[in-house]
Amino acid sequence: MNKMDNIIQLHPIGGSAPDRRELELIDLARGGDMESFCKVYDLHKDGLYRYALYRLGSREDAQDAVQECVLAAFRQIGELRRSEAFKGWMYKILSGCCSRIIRTSMRDREKMDKVRQQAAAAGKEGGRTTGSELYGRAESTAGASSPQDMTIESIALTQALDQLDQESRDIVLMSVVGGLTSSEVSELIGIRPGSVRSRLSRSLRKMREYLEEPERGASQAEQG
Repeated sequence: MNKMDNIIQLHPIGGSAPDRRELELIDLARGGDMESFCKVYDLHKDGLYRYALYRLGSREDAQDAVQECVLAAFRQIGELRRSEAFKGWMYKILSGCCSRIIRTSMRDREKMDKVRQQAAAAGKEGGRTTGSELYGRAESTAGASSPQDMTIESIALTQALDQLDQESRDIVLMSVVGGLTSSEVSELIGIRPGSVRSRLSRSLRKMREYLEEPERGASQAEQG
């Protein structure tokens, strides 16, 4: 069994439908019951966190995204039309939170590049202290993730996901990590369920081929 098969076994595609107890909790949460909301969130928190982690590549960013998602979901849950749609609705909110963090991170990197240029210019002019302060401020603002944020398996999955376009990545993450059905993903992405299934199949095949490349397998074995 290869690494891709292990990943799919850990995150089965298309999770189970909500049972009656969960639907009751969601109904209560829609009525403003915070305790019920917390209980139903507890059922999905691991999947939400894994989705954000694979999407963002940083434990800290993933935690921020999930926290923002939870707050937004509780404030907006009264707008949820069907309790059965809760899971997909949560992932739609989380996807938006992740996108916002990615955009913010890109802007921070642009700022960091600008400050580095200023630091280099200041260094050439003999202003070492100013340049060092500017660079240090930029590094602290960037909040770059470290390799320790993710396990070897999750790093491998992230690298394989990087071979896909953004929409295909979302389909894989929502299906494999989030456990959403093709119909649920269809509603979130805006394409037909059949297209979701075919895109998912092609994407998983591409990821498997990437992970099974001989040179990459040898390199990973050396790292292990």
